[in-house]
Amino acid sequence: MQYHIWTLGCQMNVADSQLLASELEKLGHSATPNGDAADIMIVNTCVVRQSAEDKGLGRLHLLGKIKAAQPDKVIGVMGCMVGVRDPLWMRQRLPFVDVFMPPSDPAPMVDFLRERRDEASALEHETRARASRDALQDGELVLPLHERGQLVSAHVPVVYGCSHACTFCIIPFRRGIERSRRVGEIVAQARSLAQQGVKEITLLGQIVDRYGKDIPDGPDLADLLRIVHEVAEDAGLERIRFLTSHPNWMTEKLLKTVAELPRVMPHIEVPIQAGDDDVLARMRRGYTADQYRKLVDKIRRIIPQVAIHTDIIVGFPGETREQFMRTYRVLEELKLDKAHLARYSPRPQTVSQRRMADDVPDAEKRERHKLLEELQARVVAEINSQYLGQAVEVLVEEKHRGRWRARTPQNKLVFFEADGDWKGRLAQVEVTWTGPWSMQARLPAPQKMAEPLLVVAG
Repeated sequence: MQYHIWTLGCQMNVADSQLLASELEKLGHSATPNGDAADIMIVNTCVVRQSAEDKGLGRLHLLGKIKAAQPDKVIGVMGCMVGVRDPLWMRQRLPFVDVFMPPSDPAPMVDFLRERRDEASALEHETRARASRDALQDGELVLPLHERGQLVSAHVPVVYGCSHACTFCIIPFRRGIERSRRVGEIVAQARSLAQQGVKEITLLGQIVDRYGKDIPDGPDLADLLRIVHEVAEDAGLERIRFLTSHPNWMTEKLLKTVAELPRVMPHIEVPIQAGDDDVLARMRRGYTADQYRKLVDKIRRIIPQVAIHTDIIVGFPGETREQFMRTYRVLEELKLDKAHLARYSPRPQTVSQRRMADDVPDAEKRERHKLLEELQARVVAEINSQYLGQAVEVLVEEKHRGRWRARTPQNKLVFFEADGDWKGRLAQVEVTWTGPWSMQARLPAPQKMAEPLLVVAG
């Protein structure tokens, strides 16, 4: 049977879809790019914003029409729309769905497909089901055939769930409390990915810096990075990244570890969310704007050439124009390499939805969003201009519209034109042009040979 997975939302959902695909491959199923023709159709959902939830429900209703005409199709729903509890409301609203899977848990689909396939007794089936759940913890990740040897970068979850509970965030309600994975599982998955051709892994967590906090006397993220770095050197992984961090949990030990390990990239994602202290307090972020400024200074002091990414929400309940302008001025002052911008939208079950009025008009949210976009375009153009004439190392990911796409250690995108197969290779390039979202470059010319032209974007 062939399967297709539609993935919405964050990098954790991408990793969850990859885990589900791995379990389907182990059962003998294969991926198909044609979703409507698949025998097993799965939507991995996101509810962080209403638009994402609407997109997931829209896709599911389309699949319901397909199943009405072809009842043998298997339809599954995974992710934050399902959450960690039995989704009774979804079963009532989506009666055509066969399997509901909580985030990061492919076992319900594995059990369902085994039950359909096997004619075993109930007792034997329960034994098989229990064994399948145990097997999901072995760390081995079997990439789909079309990705083996082709996927250059992959995600490795290290912390599931979140226990912080910002007032705007629905993740703790949908993904449950914080649970750190065992080191052995993480190492096994990293080795498995390397054996299948992956060159870069990103360690994931809703607050990745809190890795190991739920394990008495367990390793922390800095310790884990050192262990994974040893694996990378042995297995041929070129690069390691991690995200997303939280200002309260980013320690000096962690920053020094990043600076010391050559395969851990100088790239930090640490959201500020707002630049006004009152807004931050209503968000329950646990720090002030000045504390965030000092953290950025510390990161830049400890990790040379670091790129810092952040997240910002505009239009949070009660945010005045002056409070927004404080966010604007913080972003203008700090000159961060990327800002993921979002307009606030209330999510059910969150504190902000239950206790705060969504009182910033949509038109005002859009204007504030646009102002930050324009500011960030100027900031990034200034940052990227410093690369002009510089030699940078890039990891090549894929060919895109006739050019090779790659990334610098700072996670800036690179596109280049060159003969040969560059996928999965490190290349040294010289930057010849910069803009706010892209750079162009060329390979240094071999002695006594005409130099090939290269394009780099970032």
